Amino acid sequence: MGERRSARKQAFDWRDPVHLLAFGFGAGTSPVAPGTLGTLVAIPLFLVFQGLSLVAYLGITVILFLVGIWICDRTSRDLGARDPGGIVWDEIVGYLITMISAPAGWGWMVAGFVFFRFFDILKPWPIGLIDRRVKGGIGIMLDDALAGIYGLLALQLLRVVEAGVSIW
Repeated sequence: MGERRSARKQAFDWRDPVHLLAFGFGAGTSPVAPGTLGTLVAIPLFLVFQGLSLVAYLGITVILFLVGIWICDRTSRDLGARDPGGIVWDEIVGYLITMISAPAGWGWMVAGFVFFRFFDILKPWPIGLIDRRVKGGIGIMLDDALAGIYGLLALQLLRVVEAGVSIW
């Protein structure tokens, strides 16, 4: 009879557009550092979006986050795993969050990359707690969104320090 999609475990399917998006167009299939490669996939997207108004950039980022909840949930259920390492859509969105209002230039893109990966890997409170306790697509997306917010704060602090502006 009709077996439900969520009840059966399947392998990553290159032909499934949802899997392809979740795996960052294939970056997540890397046996080494799929999260880092997934974050690299975000850079061309950032380059496309960086010239948009802040409202448009935020709107697109929120849409990508919300769509990501469904993409990551469906793919993780298809693969029969809670948070497969190959799912990197969350890293893509997390990097875009870090880069909100970032100054133009490759140095800032690299700094944002380093900050985001640092917080995504280290998982300071409450990121680690969310990573362990919140399940499904929202859990997959939320911990990286918070890492993106931490990265955003660090990047903006660097911007203030680099400009020599006193924050006191």
